[in-house]
Amino acid sequence: MFGKKKVQKKTYDRDNQKPVIRCSICTGEQVAGFKNIHTGKFEEVMLIRNESDRRTFMEMYDIDTVSKEY
Repeated sequence: MFGKKKVQKKTYDRDNQKPVIRCSICTGEQVAGFKNIHTGKFEEVMLIRNESDRRTFMEMYDIDTVSKEY
């Protein structure tokens, strides 16, 4: 009845975007999103507060690896 929440699968443009976690050097804040490989524009998706949030982001978009940018 009160089991684990199912993560709804979402998609992104795999040809033009790559998954990235942006990390602030000053505050340590981390934001997951997608960076356009042609323009460099970053699209925020969610705030990453802990390892569980990172796993949720990766499951939501069916991602194996995510690079970090500072």
